[in-house]
Amino acid sequence: MPSLEQLHFDNTYARLPPGFSVRVPPSPFREARLVSASPEALRLLGLEPSEARRPEFVEAFSGARPLPGMEPVATVYAGHQFGVYVPRLGDGRALLLGEVHTRTGERWELHLKGSGLTPFSRMGDGRAVLRSTLREYLCSEAMHGLGIPTTRALCIIGGSEKVYREEVETGAMLVRMAPSHVRFGTFEYFHHSGQHEHVATLADYVLARHFPHLEGAQDRYARLFAEVVERTANLVAQWQAVGFAHGVLNTDNMSILGLTLDYGPFGFLDDFEPGFICNHSDDFGRYAFDKQPRIALWNLACLGEALLTLIREEEAQAALQSFSATFDASLLGRMREKLGLREPRHEDRSLLETLLARMAEARVDYTRLFRMLGRFDTSAGARNEPLRELFLDGAGFDAWAADYRARLRSEASVDAERHARMDRVNPKYVLRNYLAQTAISRAQQGDFSEVDRLRALLSRPFDEQPEHEASAAPPPAWGKHLAVSCSS
Repeated sequence: MPSLEQLHFDNTYARLPPGFSVRVPPSPFREARLVSASPEALRLLGLEPSEARRPEFVEAFSGARPLPGMEPVATVYAGHQFGVYVPRLGDGRALLLGEVHTRTGERWELHLKGSGLTPFSRMGDGRAVLRSTLREYLCSEAMHGLGIPTTRALCIIGGSEKVYREEVETGAMLVRMAPSHVRFGTFEYFHHSGQHEHVATLADYVLARHFPHLEGAQDRYARLFAEVVERTANLVAQWQAVGFAHGVLNTDNMSILGLTLDYGPFGFLDDFEPGFICNHSDDFGRYAFDKQPRIALWNLACLGEALLTLIREEEAQAALQSFSATFDASLLGRMREKLGLREPRHEDRSLLETLLARMAEARVDYTRLFRMLGRFDTSAGARNEPLRELFLDGAGFDAWAADYRARLRSEASVDAERHARMDRVNPKYVLRNYLAQTAISRAQQGDFSEVDRLRALLSRPFDEQPEHEASAAPPPAWGKHLAVSCSS
């Protein structure tokens, strides 16, 4: 494998026309040190994990001594934030360092968050705090472990600098990885500022790099938008199936590639609550868990509007109208798998909706319920007491269990085989807020061992890991209602 210095960097985004980005040198930390690095992400770049332990690694990714070929730029974009259009946002505390071309032919953009002031910082200080960088680092790697499209996290660099938010916090930098960081809001910026030629330039850039199968087609822009709609619908279906709430689905936080982007006040469901709000700044519940599909469609409509100089309105409408069918089919298919059903049946939706209603009534833990459901006993007379005890209405559960048993028997389901199959789609471990908070609290005292433990644990969320059994438990009383904000 290559050494750190042998990484092949390029920055094609930096060579787009003036107005797409601004060259800005990073502002390195004093006394920078490595907090944690993801071995899996390092290997994506072709690096051995041992490379992260070198002083040169910290120097490179703290901005003190950029590697050859890095061209740090701050990119511009706009976005609808909580439904209100903000005409210019951009990388206010981050820099696109460049793209690593790997020996396997992949390209990974490296994005340094917390790197200091840029022309887009507005009233900010250009820094990030250890708390928020740890949450993104852990969750992006956890989401990958769950099989959900996401940006990746290479490493966290800490320093001695203090950052002022609601209180004084420790500063940190995060190196994020993705094939592209282009957002819906990138297109919106050029459209709403009247730079329509740049909308076409950006679309051509995205097509060439990420949708080459569409290049040359007369309707390539319409087909690009249709594919973004499809990817986004499938992404949100995966969020809903695993019980993930993003928390701040502004258009500037939506990836043109259908990746989970920008981990702020996210949360995984503990008690099943359809209207779960994980962002304590979301006073009206715009981004509640059950509203995510609707908001994703609204955001796609904003993107469609930004492309109207390239596609016809009827083409945009046709793509948007396909969202609901794609989302519904994707979610129902995933929930069938979570229930251990192999054959699609008309009655499956009712079976699922009845279960979810009873879970909401009793506030049953979402992740634990589906993991335990794999142990459901279909034999005659089995009461499935461990499951039954989770529900307030035992008789109601019995009625649902009878329907579920009949449904499984109708396709000759074998309990042991179904159990193994369900364990492959129902995680035992997710990044509950209390687990993240425990790692954060220890890290703020200089102990990063819990960060590394959680990262390794959540890279295999479907596996039984007896030594980590406690991490599969519901949150303790102190961890049930942790407030998470956009502050970072």
